[in-house]
Amino acid sequence: MTPETVAAWVAAHPLTPLHVDCAVTVMLKIIDGKCKMRADEKVVMSLLYDQICDLPGQLLEPELHALIATARAAPDDEDLKNGIYEKRLFAETALSRPVMKGFKAMLREQGLLEKRQKDEDADA
Repeated sequence: MTPETVAAWVAAHPLTPLHVDCAVTVMLKIIDGKCKMRADEKVVMSLLYDQICDLPGQLLEPELHALIATARAAPDDEDLKNGIYEKRLFAETALSRPVMKGFKAMLREQGLLEKRQKDEDADA
């Protein structure tokens, strides 16, 4: 999957503000090391985040984008890791598990992520 492929997917499948929040939450989980998705899916989700990071969310604060950018640039900074951890917990609380599962299911149904068996689908 390339940035161009993901950009084309986003253009053809505009995300709702709640879906933007879901993508932000997955990115926080990836940075925090708590994302259970496969490595190739984490790459796709990072590319998706890159495409939507300037779009408005519904529940999460827009300042998260600056924190995510800083954390991605300095992955070994312990203070940043602690900040990401706090924001990840908040985001996971703000977005219910069914909302996140629905988001991932939509990504699979719309072709951004590979379809998987139900029992094979790990939490993002």
